[in-house]
Amino acid sequence: MDFLLEDPTLINSVAAKTVLLRQRLTAIATAYTPAVFANSLGAEDMLLTDLIISEKVDIEIFSLDTGRLPAETYELMGRLRRHYGLTLKLYSPRHDLVEAYTRQHGINGFYESVELRHGCCQVRKVEPLQRALAGKQAWITGLRAEQAATRTRLASQEFDHAHGLEKFNPLADWSEPEVWAYIHANNVPCNKLHAQNYPSIGCAPCTRAITPGEHIRAGRWWWEEPASKECGLHIKRA
Repeated sequence: MDFLLEDPTLINSVAAKTVLLRQRLTAIATAYTPAVFANSLGAEDMLLTDLIISEKVDIEIFSLDTGRLPAETYELMGRLRRHYGLTLKLYSPRHDLVEAYTRQHGINGFYESVELRHGCCQVRKVEPLQRALAGKQAWITGLRAEQAATRTRLASQEFDHAHGLEKFNPLADWSEPEVWAYIHANNVPCNKLHAQNYPSIGCAPCTRAITPGEHIRAGRWWWEEPASKECGLHIKRA
């Protein structure tokens, strides 16, 4: 996708949005202390990681290690250490909850129903996130509005009632070409699966490559309907 760097309109758009993004991250770190960034190690999150580190913004970066991530995602964690000197703060699922789930439903029970899949996500992602956000004033995500049917009305800032803190989605209005233009221009390390037609990457058994013409989130929980394709991390609760 190096051709993206030859599009002057795209280059100008990315430059302008990067300035605003840098200002926004700095403002969040100043007004909401402590603020944290939940890095899922996808392309969008690597963009934010690059800016936070290069600009020395006082925002802690953490990731959820579900125990079932692709090998390429773990490899990227190692590259983060070499490229940025960053050792991610990892939150893992409680072993007792994982054991209880797998004993009752099997190691891959999440394929059997949306409810069981949500249950697996609850154990491996939602509960660890609750621990990661405890005592924080704000959290930052790499969500974009065009990523999924469940995110079309994504706001750049909202109060997260489930966790009792502010939630920021500073890339809400960024397009996929803009994300990749920034990545290529700044030599940002990325998950090797992106080059194998994985635009969205989660746990290994719940992610597949997409084919030409498919939506960028089609490879996530591909056996489910689009309206149910969230893991629970970003479901709004009044």
